[in-house]
Amino acid sequence: MTTPSSVSPPPLPPTPPLQPGRPGTRRAWIAGAVGALVLVLVAGAVWWLSRDEDTSPLAGRPRVTDSVAGLSYAVPEDWKRNDGKDLIQAFTSSITTKGSDGRGGAVVLAGRGRPVEESALKQRTETAARSNAEFFYPDGKSTVEESRATTVSGRAAYTVVLNAHDDSGRAGRMRLTIVAESGDQSGFLLGVTEAPESSDPSTAIDGREVDAVLADAAVE
Repeated sequence: MTTPSSVSPPPLPPTPPLQPGRPGTRRAWIAGAVGALVLVLVAGAVWWLSRDEDTSPLAGRPRVTDSVAGLSYAVPEDWKRNDGKDLIQAFTSSITTKGSDGRGGAVVLAGRGRPVEESALKQRTETAARSNAEFFYPDGKSTVEESRATTVSGRAAYTVVLNAHDDSGRAGRMRLTIVAESGDQSGFLLGVTEAPESSDPSTAIDGREVDAVLADAAVE
C-alpha cells in the first residue's frame, strides 16, 4: 500500500494592512458603533423586563377559580377537580389524585374562614393545622415540619406543614396556608398527601406536587 503524501492546506491570503483613516471619519465610525451598541442594550433590557417570568412548574396548567374562597390554584397533570361537589361545608372546592398503584393519594382543598389580622395569622394557622390533623388522623400524632410567614399575591399569609400518622398505619403530610384577604374573610388552601407506610416509594404521591399547587396560588 502506498502511503499518501501529506497535503498542506493552501496558505491564507495575507491580511490587508490597516489603512489610516481621517480622524473625523474614525470618530464618526466610533460614534455610530456606540449608538448601535446602545440600541442593542436597550432592546435587551426591554426584552428582559417584558419576558414572561412565570417559571412555576405548573405554568400553563388549567386553574380552579374559587370565588367563594377568593383564591385560584393550578390543576397538575392527572389530577381531577371537584367544584364543591360532595365536600363537607368547610371546603368549597378541591382537586385530587391517586397513587399509581391505587393506594394513597393527595388532595388540595380550598375554603373561606373568618377574617384574621396579620398579627394573629401564625396562631390561627398552627391551631387550624392541628385541628385538621386530628380530623384526618383521629387518635393519631402529628409533628410540625415547617411554620413560616409568607405572602399570596402580595397579601399576608402563613404556612404550616405537619407530618401525621395513626395506629392503623396511615401516614400523611399536611400543608395549610391561610391568607388574610380582607376585613370580611380569609381564604385557605389545605394540601394532604397520604400513603400507607408499607407502600412502594416508587408509586407514592410526591408531596412536592402539593407544595407546588399551594405555592402557585393567587388571590382572586
